Amino acid sequence: MTRTEELRKLLDDSGLKRGYVAEKLGITRQALAMKIENQTEFKPSEILQLCEMLGISNLEDRERIFFAQEVDERQLSGENEAEGVD
Repeated sequence: MTRTEELRKLLDDSGLKRGYVAEKLGITRQALAMKIENQTEFKPSEILQLCEMLGISNLEDRERIFFAQEVDERQLSGENEAEGVD
């Protein structure tokens, strides 16, 4: 799972617009938002491109952001509510 808050901060700090990032990844802005929110998964090629755009070169940083074992509990509760799971 992606660490949504950390990825959002990196995107905001980069100054890159979401539409530009989505275009470079070959996806829609909506698809990018869904990936950031863990509704769908990033493809390995998208992760590599995104890391390049954001200057993430450290493997540990990449793994922490895109392959998180634990994510923010608020994020998970939001997903469960959206799916009707208690």
